[in-house]
Amino acid sequence: MTSPPPSRPAEHVERALCVLAHPDDVDFGSAGTVATWTAAGTEVVYCIVTDGDAGGFDETPRDRMGPLRREEQRAAAKEVGVEDVRFLGYPDGRLELTLDLRRDITRVIRQVRPQRVLTSSPERFWERIGASHPDHMTVGESTLRAVYPDARNPFAFPELLADDGLDAWTVPEVWLGASPRADHAVDVTEVADRKFAALRSHVTQVSHQPEGQLEEFVTGWMRETARRFGLPEGRLAEAFHVVHTA
Repeated sequence: MTSPPPSRPAEHVERALCVLAHPDDVDFGSAGTVATWTAAGTEVVYCIVTDGDAGGFDETPRDRMGPLRREEQRAAAKEVGVEDVRFLGYPDGRLELTLDLRRDITRVIRQVRPQRVLTSSPERFWERIGASHPDHMTVGESTLRAVYPDARNPFAFPELLADDGLDAWTVPEVWLGASPRADHAVDVTEVADRKFAALRSHVTQVSHQPEGQLEEFVTGWMRETARRFGLPEGRLAEAFHVVHTA
């Protein structure tokens, strides 16, 4: 007989890994949650699959956009207590479900050995189509495949053990952002200023917006999430679908 899965996520973990498609994805959806984790002593690592070179709103040459966005993501990460930011260098807007991508995410999971992985939902969110960028869904599905079965299977991608010395690792929990099945909310009211500082670090992505518009939009979004999950009036929240994967 097997034990039933936990009804709630772990109260605290030592290490968490966030795997997202583009620079700024983690900050729009999860930077408040990350700030609560780092404040509680959790070591958080970011793995960003692309450099975001297809983004931006000005005439920045494409060969400069990727390096700019890497630096913006590193600056944003520091605002919420994250020092370790890794980039896989895949092309923005052209991600596909491939064994190479699964292997590269598996490698990072085995390096970091997290008890929690945060990624994007592989399901399309029909009510918020902007959340369902194809790259987001591809990274979510690839990460789940890396969590199960690849990272825990010592016979998957044997070169990771033979060449890199990376033993198998089982991730107990996956948090899916922008999910139509969200079942867990994190109150981020007290760290909202850190989330906004992270978002403002993405100058190439947000500087075209009128002053205050970004904060107003994201605050309204988080306030509605808090209301939907029954938090007191005036609170702000980020929501996830938590999947127990051990």
